[in-house]
Amino acid sequence: MVEGTGVTLDIDSSDSIKTAASTVAYDLVTFYTGNNTGDVPGNLPDPYYWWEAGAFFGSLINYWAYTGDTTYNSITVQAMEHQAGDKGDFMPSNQTYTEGNDDQCFWALSAMMAAERNFTNPSSSSPGWLAMVQAVFNEQANRWDTSSCAGGLRWQIYTWNAGYDYKNTIANGCFFDIAARLARYTGNETYAEWANKAWSWSKSVGLITSDYQVYDGTTDASNCTSYDRTRWSYTAGIYLHGASVMYNYTSSLSANSSSTSAWRARLNALLSKTDHFFSTNDSSTDVMYEVPCELRGSCDTDQLSFKAYLSRWMADVTQYAPYTYDKIMTKLRATAQAAVSQCQGGTTGTYCGFRWSSGSYDGTTGVGQQMGVLEVLQGLLAADISGPVTSTTGGSSEGNSAAGTESDEDDESPIHYSEITTADTIGASILTALVVTLAISAVYMMVS
Repeated sequence: MVEGTGVTLDIDSSDSIKTAASTVAYDLVTFYTGNNTGDVPGNLPDPYYWWEAGAFFGSLINYWAYTGDTTYNSITVQAMEHQAGDKGDFMPSNQTYTEGNDDQCFWALSAMMAAERNFTNPSSSSPGWLAMVQAVFNEQANRWDTSSCAGGLRWQIYTWNAGYDYKNTIANGCFFDIAARLARYTGNETYAEWANKAWSWSKSVGLITSDYQVYDGTTDASNCTSYDRTRWSYTAGIYLHGASVMYNYTSSLSANSSSTSAWRARLNALLSKTDHFFSTNDSSTDVMYEVPCELRGSCDTDQLSFKAYLSRWMADVTQYAPYTYDKIMTKLRATAQAAVSQCQGGTTGTYCGFRWSSGSYDGTTGVGQQMGVLEVLQGLLAADISGPVTSTTGGSSEGNSAAGTESDEDDESPIHYSEITTADTIGASILTALVVTLAISAVYMMVS
């Protein structure tokens, strides 16, 4: 039993975990102002950037999926519909000139989760969650840049934004992950081909090293031969997650395929390397920490949220690849116990801090801190709920494989989709040869 000022956790009780998660979720939502009169739905106030708001609503979708509590569903649907914008591609007018590939992708990850968890569907006047993700995929596939480094996505979308010459790992990892998840959800092999392409490129240029360390990014100016070797928890986590999805997808096609064996080996190697983020933080072991900045107290606003995503994705991995459950849950249980002990702050005495294994409340509060504790808590319930659905196993989200293809640009290339061979319930036929054009819009800088 772990007791903070206002949060009590019995790690072996699902009801206790849900109660603790409810308290943490409530405190998390107090940071949101987008449902206030005159504010913009989906936006978090300063100092939080737009991409983190996308992750914020992903945590609330996850909260509903794990606990069944619908309290925050309506503000989540409202926010995501609004921020999807006129084209349903998460390039809204309020972000158009400051948005990067990774920013757009974080909203798409939350929309994909909504489709996979059968979350409340958007209103009939909006595209379905699946269609939103397909729009992002189509646009980013057409931004795949072979002018340098033989491929990859740039951090920024437009040349005039700082960071355009940086091919960062999180943008490419997010693209890899949504391609893998679209392949699994729709059964269309074209998405899997893109997932394989993104993975192979990341390995070939060294963003994923031969021993499966995951770096922050590489420079266009060096033709991707020099690197920022910083190892963040979320960059490791996104490739871990995508690899588990590809393992699950290829397993569904053939239980003994060489592709399944390859993805299992990659998944195992990446999972082993997550030990880096569970080393000895202060006096504790098996407690997650953000290696580059946490012990020095130098994590910025964005970096304070990174542990939330690794926690979320590790819990997901246990559903895509159940054989990983014991290894992962050993770490998440120890981390959850330490994390809840930080929930002693704020006016209620239940707001959570960041330095989970320090043994005492670190005095901080914020969106990143709350999301981190919420995700590691609710992830403990992974064995209590069914795994992510697909279009043939109960998924109800409407799709549109041509979403995101409307553009006034002249320099687009086609994406040809393979023929669907399984029942298609995503609301739009995927053509055998579909000419795709791209809407290249906007740029917002997220932390590398």
